[in-house]
Amino acid sequence: MARTYALRAGLARVLHHPLTAPAAVILLTAATLWLAAGAGGYLVFILALAAINVIVGVGLNVLLGLSGQISFGHIGFYVIGAYAAGILMLAGLPYWGAFLAAGAIAAAVGGLLALPALRVSGPYLAMVTIAFAFIVEHGTIEWRDLTGGQNGLMGFPSPEAFGRMFFETEMALLATAIAGLSLLFYLRLRAGRWGLAMRAVSDSEVAARSIGLNPVAVKTAAFILSALLTGFAGALFTPLQGFISPSSFPFFQSILFLLAVVVGGTGTLFGPVVGVLVTVMLPEFLSSLAEYRLLFFGGLLLGVLLAAPRGVMGTLARLAATEDPTPARPSGRPLAEIIGGARATALEVTGLGIAFGGVQAAENVAFTAPPGKVTAIIGPNGAGKTTALNMIGGFYQPDAGSIRLGRELAGAPAHEVARAGIARTYQTTQLFDHLSVIDNVLIAMKKGRLGFLLGPRPGKADRQVAEDLLGVVGYRGPLAREARALPHVDRRLVEIARALATRPDVILLDEPAAGLSQADKESLAGLLTRLAEAGLVVILVEHDMDLVMGISDAVVVLDAGRPLMTGTPAEVQTSPAVRRAYLGEADFEGRPRPAPFERRREAVVATTRLSAGYGAAPVLEAVEVEVDPGEMVAVLGANGAGKSTMMRAVAGLHRPVEGTIVLADRDITALKAHAIAGAGLALVPEGRQVFPEMSVRDNILMGAYRRRDLKPGPEIDALLKRFPRLADRIDQRAGVLSGGEQQMLAVARGLIARPRILLLDEPSLGLAPAMVRELYDALADLRDEGVTILLVDQMATLALAIADRGYVLENGEVVTSGTTEALKGDPAIEAAYLGIAG
Repeated sequence: MARTYALRAGLARVLHHPLTAPAAVILLTAATLWLAAGAGGYLVFILALAAINVIVGVGLNVLLGLSGQISFGHIGFYVIGAYAAGILMLAGLPYWGAFLAAGAIAAAVGGLLALPALRVSGPYLAMVTIAFAFIVEHGTIEWRDLTGGQNGLMGFPSPEAFGRMFFETEMALLATAIAGLSLLFYLRLRAGRWGLAMRAVSDSEVAARSIGLNPVAVKTAAFILSALLTGFAGALFTPLQGFISPSSFPFFQSILFLLAVVVGGTGTLFGPVVGVLVTVMLPEFLSSLAEYRLLFFGGLLLGVLLAAPRGVMGTLARLAATEDPTPARPSGRPLAEIIGGARATALEVTGLGIAFGGVQAAENVAFTAPPGKVTAIIGPNGAGKTTALNMIGGFYQPDAGSIRLGRELAGAPAHEVARAGIARTYQTTQLFDHLSVIDNVLIAMKKGRLGFLLGPRPGKADRQVAEDLLGVVGYRGPLAREARALPHVDRRLVEIARALATRPDVILLDEPAAGLSQADKESLAGLLTRLAEAGLVVILVEHDMDLVMGISDAVVVLDAGRPLMTGTPAEVQTSPAVRRAYLGEADFEGRPRPAPFERRREAVVATTRLSAGYGAAPVLEAVEVEVDPGEMVAVLGANGAGKSTMMRAVAGLHRPVEGTIVLADRDITALKAHAIAGAGLALVPEGRQVFPEMSVRDNILMGAYRRRDLKPGPEIDALLKRFPRLADRIDQRAGVLSGGEQQMLAVARGLIARPRILLLDEPSLGLAPAMVRELYDALADLRDEGVTILLVDQMATLALAIADRGYVLENGEVVTSGTTEALKGDPAIEAAYLGIAG
């Protein structure tokens, strides 16, 4: 074992030494030049063709391996390069001028194609590039006066240099030399800021915009460079072949180009070389097998892809990978010095509003956040907190209002907002997963201003700043670790360090404490305080009220997209309006049971010491909840308390870390979600999750998918009597229903399954008050009819008005439980929601 590790470590040192890769490229190029110089006949032609394919492969590697964009139509750029060189040569232009012009024309077309192509992604981008290839192919056929049509072009003058004519051997030497140069070009590009930017955009366009990168510009540059290299390759093919026609460029060749990069290993330096050996050289070696050679070739390719899904070089690199354990070595400078001194500009938000599809998500949001202070934005689910951050950060364009940080920023795109001095983090961390920790920070330092295309990597001064920032936030792990391998708390810290690397005036933090342990939250509180002391405008959206009330200088409360109040933490905690927003209307009177409910102590669902999380600190810890037959039980708690995680764990959508879940005396802890549904548990998830393109009727019927005794007509009629709003919309698409109607549909879909227990997750979320009352009246009917219900709702007053018993969650733990009458006056509820000491 020790010997194996030593060998891997030695191989890794050789592979990652800064001089190893260029030296390997030079040696490989020299060896191929020597082989081509001594070869003759058909072999020299194959070597030249292989070198040309390597150039195309390097171009595709820039597009696919760095920027993550896929193209099935690169044969189009190849054709453009070949025909452009041929036509210009026939027009009298010397080959070297025609060669350069051909590359430039292909690059220009690549830039033009990128503009519409980059508006789509995935299979749609692939189809755009395929359509481009077909257009080029038919253009060469139909534009007879220029291209010769099906007859093609021939009679090109041979290239000449230093008084020597270029025939097959010389073209093979030229193609090999340019292939070597293209590999060195790729190596330098990948190591520089542009290469880091392309990889960052490939991982997360959202995060890239938040540090000042313009994804469209970065991906367009990748398209242009890829087309440029492919155009050069086509210009080499013309004098090598001596004759070109549409039949010289079958569409299948485009697939082989892409296959060579994938087989060799996307994103690796020598991936195109290895891929060309497999896709170009191998078929020639199998030529003696005549009609069977394609069968063997295809089988071999399939075997390689199955055995090495990362490609040959990608798999070898993974096997040889070892992590440099070197941590950050901060200099100890204060944060204000690292990020460039104190700020004097406040962030002023006035009259901010936005609507989505007629729904007013935010309206008249206004506050002033001064430098050196922590300004918190809080509110119940659906209050518009993240929407406000997205407008401030430039990810949403507001319909109304003003955002000023020295100048007007409302409506500016996110990358311009970042360059103006506003940085942010996200609810779910948005790191560049395939970049190292240090590169995640380094790429943010120039705010998207990347400089010269082949400029060097960030220097020692930038690296020291990055290490200082990582030290400030408390990251202690290896600098070389890929971000995707980081634990949750370290992802949070690195994301904050990356935001600080832009040297912002304002930092927006969206639920930074989510998923952190109590000790980590205390460290985070200290960090946010230090950010404010360094002169930053700190704007915090957070559901942990202890954290918010402990460090905030001012608190802005939103409710249903509108500002409710702005004040100090103490003023907010004692505000009756804030309590109503979080706990619900105190005057809501649900219909009581016609007779007192008597528990049978025969739990339909019970959890025992249930713990669950998302790879970080547990979201749930030792939660014990039980629901008896015919009982309605409410689970209460603030956002982030773990309510929805508990519901997902019980329904099988999230695997618990510890504990057991029992449904009707059957342990379902390890069952998958569909099996749990079949056992009699129906979940109505948060956000309704109806099937928008299906009709109301079909949505309901999908709930009975596992039933064999369904009587569709009578059962749907019964549900429509319960929810009469759905009757007039039974054949409409579910996606056009209002939020309340979709919630009723989701409940109906759960009921038609005839479950042992119905789980309702935040049914009142985003609904108008009148619709909430109508929905809760329907839930009271279900309760009275003996339906067993486990209800989660942030609005405590609503839930307690109709439930029989309740549990209160805080930070993933049950802090109190009891009958609803006892809970209505329990101070633990206010403590859980607003951070008020009980």
